[in-house]
Amino acid sequence: MAIAPHDPLIGALSPPAWREYLSLTKPKVTSLIVFTAIVGMVLASPGMVPLPALLFGTLGIAMASGSAATLNHILDRRIDRQMARTRRRPLATGNLRTRHALVFAGVLCVSSMSVLWFSAGGLCALLTFGSLVGYAVIYTGWLKRATPQNIVIGGAAGAAPPVLGWVAVTHSIDAPSLVLFLIIFVWTPPHFWSLAIARREEYAKVGIPMLPVTHGIPHTRRQILLYTVLLVLCTLIPTAIGMSGPIYLAAALALDARFLYLAWALHRGVRPDLPMRTFRFSITYLMALFAAFIADHYCGLLLQR
Repeated sequence: MAIAPHDPLIGALSPPAWREYLSLTKPKVTSLIVFTAIVGMVLASPGMVPLPALLFGTLGIAMASGSAATLNHILDRRIDRQMARTRRRPLATGNLRTRHALVFAGVLCVSSMSVLWFSAGGLCALLTFGSLVGYAVIYTGWLKRATPQNIVIGGAAGAAPPVLGWVAVTHSIDAPSLVLFLIIFVWTPPHFWSLAIARREEYAKVGIPMLPVTHGIPHTRRQILLYTVLLVLCTLIPTAIGMSGPIYLAAALALDARFLYLAWALHRGVRPDLPMRTFRFSITYLMALFAAFIADHYCGLLLQR
């Protein structure tokens, strides 16, 4: 029997509906999370990454990230309607219903845990679930509204992906994976506080106690500079402990120099566009830094042959 053009089934399966569900997973953020997880897999492997870990581990971590992002949309839907940066999100506009998003998040979560448990092991599945809860429940549901240190404390969940990738291969938590965790953990405050400065009025309007709102912009600028200096020191650890070689070191020094310049210029308050410039560069910084880990790793393997 033919389906009439107005049949609701067609509307449910139409590309716009799929795009709305896809946007719930925050594809750009999820892509960065998955990439850092893959770097953890690469560094954990003495040769090529085992195919099951690469395929199923990546899929499981991506679905968990999408589930956490969807729960973030659900918990923040009311304040999202009041902020220019987020008011076009599917739940804020009403294009998707909350209960549908909740089912979607649940399906992604259960699927993720199943895939990881049977392909990457129980430890990876449990750590991934802990990260999901840490971001979606502890950070979004509580810390975000409770303290200006929300980003610092909640950053632990966002720093977990390379550890998850490492555990997917080795089934253990080892020191190099914790170094990767530390780099992202220290990177998070200057990354997000730069955005918070640019969006200070919006956060104040919805009552979110981001650091620029509670302690002012000059204090936040100093904190960004201090954390950036600490980040530079953390990025030198891999070379100091023999975890990476000259290719990574050269890339890290170049990226660190640029990040430090932007943080110093932001600290001095030279131009009003610097907060967003720093925020955007911080994303490029992390991607390039972790890409350097991969390049250094495989070049090192080639030289050993």
